[in-house]
Amino acid sequence: MAKIKHNNFLDTVNEVFTDAKEQGVLHLYAEGDSFTGRKIRIKQKDLFHFGTTGYLGLEQDERLKKAAMDAVYKYGTQFPLSKSYISNPLYAGLEEKITQLYDAPIIITKNSTLGHLGVIPSAVEDGDAIILDHQVHWSVQSAANVLKTRSVPIEMIRHSNLDMLEDKIKKLSSKYKKIWYMADGVYSMYGDVAPLDELMELCNKYPQLHLYLDDVHGMSWAGKNGTGYVLSKLDELPDNVLLFGTLSKTFGASGAVAVCTHKKRYHKIKTFGGPLTFSAQLEPASVAAAIASADIHLSPEIYMLQNELLERITLFNTLLSKTDLPLVEENNSPVFYIGTGMPVTGYNFVNRLMKEGFFVNLGIFPAVPVKNTGIRVTISRHNQAEEIKSLVDAMVYHYPKALEDTHTTSDKVRRAFKLPTLDETPKKKVHEEFRVVYEKTIQDVDMGEWNKLMGGKGVFDWDGLLFLENVFTKNKLSENNWDFHYIIIRDENNTPILATFFTYALWKEDMLAPVSVSLKLEETRKNDPYYLTSQVLGMGSPFTEGEHIYLDKSHPDWKLAMKQMLDKIEELELKFNSNWVVLRDFENDDELSQLFHQQGFIKTVMPDSCQILDLHWKTIDEYPESLSTRSRKHFKKDIQPYEKHFKVSYSEASSEKLIDQFYELYTNVNKHNLALNMFPLPRKLFTMMSQHPNWEFIAIYLKEEFNEGKSHIPVGVMFCYKNLGVTYTPAFIGMDYNYTEKHQVYRQLLYQTIKRATRLGFKKIDFGMTASFEKKKVGATIIPKVAYIQAKDNYSMELMGVMENN
Repeated sequence: MAKIKHNNFLDTVNEVFTDAKEQGVLHLYAEGDSFTGRKIRIKQKDLFHFGTTGYLGLEQDERLKKAAMDAVYKYGTQFPLSKSYISNPLYAGLEEKITQLYDAPIIITKNSTLGHLGVIPSAVEDGDAIILDHQVHWSVQSAANVLKTRSVPIEMIRHSNLDMLEDKIKKLSSKYKKIWYMADGVYSMYGDVAPLDELMELCNKYPQLHLYLDDVHGMSWAGKNGTGYVLSKLDELPDNVLLFGTLSKTFGASGAVAVCTHKKRYHKIKTFGGPLTFSAQLEPASVAAAIASADIHLSPEIYMLQNELLERITLFNTLLSKTDLPLVEENNSPVFYIGTGMPVTGYNFVNRLMKEGFFVNLGIFPAVPVKNTGIRVTISRHNQAEEIKSLVDAMVYHYPKALEDTHTTSDKVRRAFKLPTLDETPKKKVHEEFRVVYEKTIQDVDMGEWNKLMGGKGVFDWDGLLFLENVFTKNKLSENNWDFHYIIIRDENNTPILATFFTYALWKEDMLAPVSVSLKLEETRKNDPYYLTSQVLGMGSPFTEGEHIYLDKSHPDWKLAMKQMLDKIEELELKFNSNWVVLRDFENDDELSQLFHQQGFIKTVMPDSCQILDLHWKTIDEYPESLSTRSRKHFKKDIQPYEKHFKVSYSEASSEKLIDQFYELYTNVNKHNLALNMFPLPRKLFTMMSQHPNWEFIAIYLKEEFNEGKSHIPVGVMFCYKNLGVTYTPAFIGMDYNYTEKHQVYRQLLYQTIKRATRLGFKKIDFGMTASFEKKKVGATIIPKVAYIQAKDNYSMELMGVMENN
């Protein structure tokens, strides 16, 4: 089975965050000698603060400050002992008050991240299963992943997709004792909330279902005694719900709190709880501040504070309702999200608002899907009516300018968030003198020009694409019917700047995922062959590999040409309602990476491309001398001695019986090669190959002495395309795995391909992707490749292997 390196999620996030940092909207430092909460000083400028998560403003309450200072003088800056041994003198009072607050057993933790790491492995038992909402906070996902080492299955559903959740519950219910669904009460980016009524109905329907709810963003501003959004809906906490709240953020102090009414589970967590045992405890100042905040929460004052905040939230909602700003989620939480779509638009909008005197947060991947970038505005009691009104006025003024600066429209943004469009009047396009040529068949594209721009690469010269159009149409199975789309962008002199082609085809969503993921999914596909498959608008095609785009980067306006290509692709994406757009097989290029990211794409690693770039030897006898010393030894040991085992044939036309044999060999490889998990190609393809002058088959047979009675049956075949007399392309391979190791079938096919290309006078060989280690040993140059992917949600990105898989 071929092995490829897979995308490093942290590398992806590093690139995204680095870009945002360079744009001046991330990793900033607050300045000044004091802080009131109403304003924040950044780059020597005072900005109204619309980015806090201290929604009630309690972090600036004089009572909390005084309590913290008194505790420092009495007990020091910290109490450096584990709570398993002894707690500082203030802890008992805090636990008593928080228990009173919730009217339920509680456990205080250092923070929510360590709390989840302590609670989840204790609460979830061997024999249980976990289902994660894809937008549940990273700290919950990270803690849940620890349980993989205990063989606890971790499934994931698209955000708040209850149908998907119920399907997962049904699937797991017969195998596992308890099924834990983990979600947020209030989600930190959009401000949307968990569908608690529906979740409780599912709990009644499926007694195995337990809920683990992180409600840190619902804390204090909602619920009885400020116990949060979840308890505002549930009234009391049932045994099958484990709740997490916070003593920081809106509560105004530090720490977190787990609430658990199940006595046995509570005792187990409280007694040990991993980091709850070994981590340092809260500092005396934090405990004292939390006690002071708890006193406020236990008094009628909390409802006055909630109402004051609600007045500001209502004002902001009312003002927004009179605008065309794309508010993604309408609710009464203090979190608001204004969509910008592309990251570059988000950067522009945030910077404009900062210059105008307002600080807001940027919502960016991986917290949100990359094309769902936007600004998160949080409302707190610090904000006054006048600056709330001024912020709305500033957004109304600057939002269309940010769209114009970044060559997008409000309707494009709205479509990205599935919001109603405004049916805008199309505005004049930048560089209208550019001509975008779009065709749906290669027959409408000039052959000479296409081959000049795109010839000599893989199987997508003009003849190769006409062949593919004829193969992948009018087939019985949906995965074998593709739409082709050709794009050429010309400047005012009619000179091509860019040329490429796309296909709209059915892909397995795990095509680039690790093999372990595909193995699991293929088991499900035995009964449901289209499980987790999607129509994808992809550069190139599922059949082809290589440089699928001609781009003249010497042209001063190449970036604008690229953006026009993306505009055309977005138009097609909307027409087809495609879940994915994939730009494939690029070499690493910092300029392109930044451009694609800012336009809403995330980079992921592809299998390496393998090419012999120059068949400079005159005869095949000279070939071994072109190899490195190590590769020459490999050739003499593992290739040359085995050549005598085989008979080799080269053929174009073949009998139906032989095509059946070739097809069986191909399907063997397709089933084994999950590193690039694709639908099997139709048999029709191989019949049409045998009838096409540009295709030929290199078939190898074991001689009678090595395969008695079966020497007439091929054990390996290479399907090769002859591209304009320049590039010899072994596009696919077939093998009988019963003979591969003993007779080195794969290596012999590589060598026979080199011999054939040499004899025919080709200049280079495009060996394609996967198995780069073996191809390097026969002299191929390894060229790292990347793809840029845009999906409608992060669940899809995770499945594809772009993000970490759970």
